[in-house]
Amino acid sequence: MIRQNELHVGNPQVDLDGFDHKILAALVSDGRMSVTELASRIGLSKTPCQVRLKRLIDTGVITGFRAMVDPGKLGLDHISFVEVKLSDTREAALTAFKNAVRRLAEVEECHMIASSFDFLLKVRTADIRRYRMVLGEKISSLPHVASTSTFVAMETVHDHSR
Repeated sequence: MIRQNELHVGNPQVDLDGFDHKILAALVSDGRMSVTELASRIGLSKTPCQVRLKRLIDTGVITGFRAMVDPGKLGLDHISFVEVKLSDTREAALTAFKNAVRRLAEVEECHMIASSFDFLLKVRTADIRRYRMVLGEKISSLPHVASTSTFVAMETVHDHSR
């Protein structure tokens, strides 16, 4: 079992045993289950299960609980992936871009990439017209954006977040 003082700065790994993995698998499957149900499902009594759950939360292994929403039911079926190349990649420019892109509701994901471009964005909108507006009015206006290249998803074959 990991104690708070055993966590080392710069070491993001937390030692997990079989019960911890069972807790995580159960909560990924159904994050709304009660601690009593969770304990029963993984084969522990309630108190040790609560202690382990609190440790998983305190150490940042579990970062939160949220409702999973079907974007299609909200009319947000259009997914584009956007390569973004910056005109400046010094730390201040990178920070300015990252801070600004976090404020765009249409950007579901943003990844810094080691490639011929700097960032890869996953953008979700209602349709191609709305995407075009987001690209022209928002993404292209982000700090230090030099160029973009868009790839439109035709079908989602596998999505772990669903």
